[in-house]
Amino acid sequence: MRNETMSFETANGPATAYVAMPDAGSGKAVIVVQEYWGLNDHIKDIANRYAAEGFIAIAPDLYRGRIAGDSTEASQMMHALKVEDGLETIKNAIDAAALGYDIAHVGITGYCMGGTYALRAACELEGVSAVAAFYGDIPEEAVLKRLTVPTIFISGTRDGWINPEKVAELEDAVERFELPVTSVKYDADHAFFNDTRPEVYDAAAASDAWALVVGFFNDKL
Repeated sequence: MRNETMSFETANGPATAYVAMPDAGSGKAVIVVQEYWGLNDHIKDIANRYAAEGFIAIAPDLYRGRIAGDSTEASQMMHALKVEDGLETIKNAIDAAALGYDIAHVGITGYCMGGTYALRAACELEGVSAVAAFYGDIPEEAVLKRLTVPTIFISGTRDGWINPEKVAELEDAVERFELPVTSVKYDADHAFFNDTRPEVYDAAAASDAWALVVGFFNDKL
């Protein structure tokens, strides 16, 4: 495995992505979208884990080099990021990766804020073949009903933000619009996948979710 930085342009100026390359190419790429903390070592570690599974992992830097020092700053940075800017950064990262690497199919995953962008990107962007969104916010129905690609939505039943009521609303929309979404719920808190946060990390749920998503991407990409 090797790591490199991919540079590309957006309407709001230059941007970069962290790229983790497997030893042998499979033609399968996974876009890894950051939590609200930024493109930190935890997100890079997830990208490396995907590369170890044989995927080209690309983590676009939505904050353009900034990393939050605490939750207050992270929240401010998340709310300052315009949805259109975040989506365009993801789109242009996908386009740049298609030109720079041997990629046949692209999946997208994300956590917390990244889960929000992953699910929305699946509804709004072309060229995405599968999505695994971890405890992100759910787009409005006018956007959500455009979803056509296989999607796993992962949540924790003890999550105070993406709470069971929000997940139930998603599941209702999935049924009404016949969307290709599988809802997977764990008895866990928000950010249970983040092994750098012992106060919320759930090893059993994270391990099960990882195996589920890797199998899903291997099947769909």
